[in-house]
Amino acid sequence: MPTVKFAIPKGSIEEPTFKLLEQAWQTVSGRGRTYRVKLSDPEIDVKVLRPQEIPTYVQEGFYDVGITGRDWILEAKADVKVLLDLEYGRVKQVIAVPTSFEQNDLTGLITEFAKNNRPLRISSEYLTTTSAHIKSNPAYKKYFGDADPMIITPWLRVGKNKNVEIFLSFGATEAKPPEDVDAIFDITETGTTLAQNKLKIIDTVMESTAVLVANKNALKDPVKREKIADMVALLKGVVEGRKKLHIFVNVRKENLEKLLSSLPALKRPTVSPLSEDGWYGVNTVIDKNEFIKLVPKMRKMAQGLVVMEPSQILPLEEINLD
Repeated sequence: MPTVKFAIPKGSIEEPTFKLLEQAWQTVSGRGRTYRVKLSDPEIDVKVLRPQEIPTYVQEGFYDVGITGRDWILEAKADVKVLLDLEYGRVKQVIAVPTSFEQNDLTGLITEFAKNNRPLRISSEYLTTTSAHIKSNPAYKKYFGDADPMIITPWLRVGKNKNVEIFLSFGATEAKPPEDVDAIFDITETGTTLAQNKLKIIDTVMESTAVLVANKNALKDPVKREKIADMVALLKGVVEGRKKLHIFVNVRKENLEKLLSSLPALKRPTVSPLSEDGWYGVNTVIDKNEFIKLVPKMRKMAQGLVVMEPSQILPLEEINLD
């Protein structure tokens, strides 16, 4: 019987999620043919779901752990434990309007529409987050007080303020203005798609990445907690491995100390004598962003540089899940 139920996301972060799992567990089967995926660990039961659903399903205990975006945790107001930032799926939540609009910030936009008694229409997949963010704006408070913006979907209408209306978007949100709505609340990586649709960003709400989350009750179960700690170790190993390079270099005995002392980035290197007398091999792990700086120094006093990307650098110390 599986020990842990694990929900992973379909959609925009599906591909990098599978790459992460393949690096962490080596064997991943069933992808593309079913919503049920198998890892090399039979104690983990994996199912593919929409990322919007995962925070709530993990909160309710349908799943013990899941991968989703921080943006969807906020939208669902989910009471889950964030265990690890997986550092991919990086996007920004923004508010954008047509480039023809004179306003360059949210306060100005709300003020302009309120003064002219025009309803401000916004399209978004993030209904809860949009409403809360708009309502927190000083101009909104000035003109509308504590009244909630009206949220409109095909099946319900909530909120009393008809002067600010938030329409549920089912995708292609950037295509809605200016005919259907005045502004959008959406995610973007680079802003290129917004610019192509003649939109400009007037407010940045938050930055979101993919994260590993857990059900809080699952963490209280000793058996599940131990398995989840193993999962965190494997996934953290991949996240850390992607930031590092494993380097091997040969150096003459007379240059060994000079090499080690001039390369402070080398942390606890392994130094081994080579078969040829007077030569040593040095291997260590360094940050990727240090590599270019190190090459000129190594080139002058060493030979035979070999560079490898580690698939994982596992933290074998105690994993803190609290």
